[in-house]
Amino acid sequence: MLFRFGPHLIKPSVVFLRTELSFALVNRRPVLPGHVLVCPLRPAPRFRDLSPPEVADLFGTAQRVACVMERHFGGTSLTISLQDGPEAGQTVPHVHVHVLPRRAGDLPRNDSVYEKLEEREEDGTDCPDRWRSEEAMAAEAGELRKYFE
Repeated sequence: MLFRFGPHLIKPSVVFLRTELSFALVNRRPVLPGHVLVCPLRPAPRFRDLSPPEVADLFGTAQRVACVMERHFGGTSLTISLQDGPEAGQTVPHVHVHVLPRRAGDLPRNDSVYEKLEEREEDGTDCPDRWRSEEAMAAEAGELRKYFE
């Protein structure tokens, strides 16, 4: 089964958790180690488009994933972000929650994480030659999948 993330088809090999209404996948261009995404199965463009059960499942899944990511990647804190609409920095028209394990000093300025999340294709930072390989992504997803079995 392929997963849909906006206009993109996602291979099951990079998905490490599927619930009734959501899924979690590794990021092709993580801002920090352990940066993953949690998405509703239904490709809703905006947060307002989700049903109450989808919202509950999305955030319950994000919480489960966040606990694992912080522990697995040795974080001491978390950035959990949902950018709702292009002016908020959403680059894929499918609701998704960014989960990033954080540590002291991981970025020069703590809030620069939001600048990095907003980087777009026009500036050349989101082109295929800057993405992780499918093999690397599948290997990370395989490690993470073990926590949810």
